[in-house]
Amino acid sequence: MIDTQLKRVTSFKRKKQRTLKQITEPVSSNLKDFRTFYKEALRTDVFLLDKIVQYLLRQKGKEIRPTLVFMSARLFGNINERSYVAATMIELLHTATLIHDDVVDDANLRRGFLSINKVWKSKASVLLGDFLLSKGLLTALDYDEFKLLKVLSKAVKSMSEGELRQFKATGLFNMDEEYYFKVISQKTASLIAACCECGAISTSANEEQQQIMHEIGMKTGISFQIRDDLFDYEMGDIGKPKRNDIRERKITLPFIKAVENASAMETIRIRYLMRKRNKKKSDIKKIVSFVHDKGGMEYAKSIMLDYASQAKNKLAMLPESADRDAFEDMINFIISRKK
Repeated sequence: MIDTQLKRVTSFKRKKQRTLKQITEPVSSNLKDFRTFYKEALRTDVFLLDKIVQYLLRQKGKEIRPTLVFMSARLFGNINERSYVAATMIELLHTATLIHDDVVDDANLRRGFLSINKVWKSKASVLLGDFLLSKGLLTALDYDEFKLLKVLSKAVKSMSEGELRQFKATGLFNMDEEYYFKVISQKTASLIAACCECGAISTSANEEQQQIMHEIGMKTGISFQIRDDLFDYEMGDIGKPKRNDIRERKITLPFIKAVENASAMETIRIRYLMRKRNKKKSDIKKIVSFVHDKGGMEYAKSIMLDYASQAKNKLAMLPESADRDAFEDMINFIISRKK
């Protein structure tokens, strides 16, 4: 099975991939309108809060989550006000979780900018995160979007549980593959599933279609997180690895599989290095080399591609269209991106 999956990795690399700009061209005008909608949702007359919000708005990411909302919506109809409401709610929620994550991790940077907790300290950051969460709830209520609110409330609950699971596992160093998938399903995939489901809800009343999009989002979200976890162990300039997971002692799939393939003595040594709070460059280099030598990278890549394939198989259940092709291209971008 692994040989088949590794062949899939090789064949995948040979395929000509479209850029994110090319993939999102059909929804580019919607993304532009979304940014206006989003800025309006963040409006406040509290001076300090407004100042922080303006700083926040400068930190523009790839906007993958609102893009998934719009691409999902187009699979079943025309993008409408409900689609913008869904995209705004999700972006508010996602941004709030990033800010809270930076506080927990004591991060210095976010998207090339000093993190908000470094500029305004942790208390202001936590309050800003709370403000964004409340704005997400109010946006739903302002538009009477109770179904969207229900989907996103479940996602918030799941994400919180995932964060706590990961926190516990990081402290006890007892992360295995089954537990890892529970964590990333809740922490990352649940929100991407909500993006796809909410996009479908905005243009389709068919609950079966909504469920299919939820499942596509879960599979895509899992492959998305595995791709993120692979970055930390890349060699050379691919993704410009910062080794944050290794420095923060986070156990991810490449490391888990490498340990499974190691001898008892090798496992003791590498776990000792991973547990160290202040790792030397030589310690990190040894951990990265260990993961490569023991097949952790190849295995994680094969699993990532398998989940992406499952997502595309679900997508194939929908009628053929240019929008379905574009969504498949987005899945391919997610698992091939360089950062």
